[in-house]
Amino acid sequence: MKRLLTFACALCLASAHLNAQTTSTEVLLHTTAGDIRIALYDETPMHRDNFLKLTKMGSYDSLLFHRVIKDFMVQSGDIFSKHAKPGQLLGMGDYDYTQEAEFRLPKIFHRRGTVAAAREGDHKNPERRSGASQFYIVWGKTYDDRRLDYTQMKLDSITNGEVKLTPEMREVYKTIGGTPHLDGQYTVFGEVTEGLDIIEKMQLVATDKNDRPLEDIRILKATVTKDMPEQPKPKAAPVKNQVKRPVRRR
Repeated sequence: MKRLLTFACALCLASAHLNAQTTSTEVLLHTTAGDIRIALYDETPMHRDNFLKLTKMGSYDSLLFHRVIKDFMVQSGDIFSKHAKPGQLLGMGDYDYTQEAEFRLPKIFHRRGTVAAAREGDHKNPERRSGASQFYIVWGKTYDDRRLDYTQMKLDSITNGEVKLTPEMREVYKTIGGTPHLDGQYTVFGEVTEGLDIIEKMQLVATDKNDRPLEDIRILKATVTKDMPEQPKPKAAPVKNQVKRPVRRR
C-alpha cells in the first residue's frame, strides 16, 4: 500500500509541474522508435521560437539521436547526422549561431521528460549560451537526500552558490527523477507530453564508446502541431482628409 501511495504522490507532483508552465506550442517528432510529442514553454520564448523555426525549416527531418546515455538523457539535432556513416563520430554539427541562456529556476528545471538545449562547455562558453539546433531529453534517475545534498555542494561550487535546489525540486528529484546537476547550466525549454515510454526504451539501447546507438534511431519527420497564434496585422494609418481647393478659372 505504501508503494502505491508513493507512486500516486509522484503522479500528483508530475501533474502539478506540468501545469506550472505555459505551453501554447508543440512539436511532434515522428521517429523510428515511436512518436514523441513536445510542448514548448512560453517562459523561454527565444528557445521556443528557435525550435519552431528549425522544425518548420525541416532541419530535424532525418536526423539521428546521436548520443544516448542510460539513466541520463537522449540527444539529437546534429545537422551532420542526416547522412552519417555507421560508427561515425557525431556531436559537432550545428548552425553558426548561439542563443542567450533562459534559466527559469526554480520553476523550470531538469526533471524527467524535460527538453533542454545542448551547448559548448564553460571554458569556451562562460555565458552558457545554447547551441542552435542540438537538444536533449532528460531521463536521469531518482535521488535520495544524501545524493541531493552532494549535488547541491557541486552546484554551489560550479555556480558560485547561485543555484539552489528548493524543497519542491528535491521532492520531484526523489520521486520522479531527473538530472539536478545540470540545473542553472543548460536551458530547459520544453517537456515530453506523449512518448516518455519511448524515451525510457531509447535510453536503454546498446551504444558504442562515443554513446552513439549501434542501431540508428532517426527522426523521420518533425512537425509543428500547435503554433503560436498569428498576430493581428497592424491597421493602416487613417488617411487624412485633404481639403480640395476649387480650381481658379482664368
